[in-house]
Amino acid sequence: MRRHPGTALGIFLVLTGIGHFIIPKPLDLIVPDFLPGDPRFWTYLSGVAEIFIGIMLLSNSAKVIFGKTIRLWGALFSLALFLTVYIANIKMAIDWSSREWPDPLIAYARLPLQFPLFYWSWKVIKKFK
Repeated sequence: MRRHPGTALGIFLVLTGIGHFIIPKPLDLIVPDFLPGDPRFWTYLSGVAEIFIGIMLLSNSAKVIFGKTIRLWGALFSLALFLTVYIANIKMAIDWSSREWPDPLIAYARLPLQFPLFYWSWKVIKKFK
């Protein structure tokens, strides 16, 4: 059985989404201050989004919604999610810049490490088009 291009990305997103519910506290700390309400709400919401998008990517359905397959929508949403979550990574880098070593290094290292995720989504989008 041959896997489609979004399988690994879908599994990755489902697992990281589940992580939002298993260990939410570290993620609460990087929710941007400008978002209203309790940070835990945003942590859980992003976890649900990751799981939902991952399931879309894992779908075998050829069903078309608004001219695109469910899998293509999942790939497009994954890129949008990664770009949106990048804001939290920027906040983390700013907040952790005054912490004890190696926290600032960890926070700043996360920024360029997000770019492979953008590329991964883009590659899957291209495969599904």
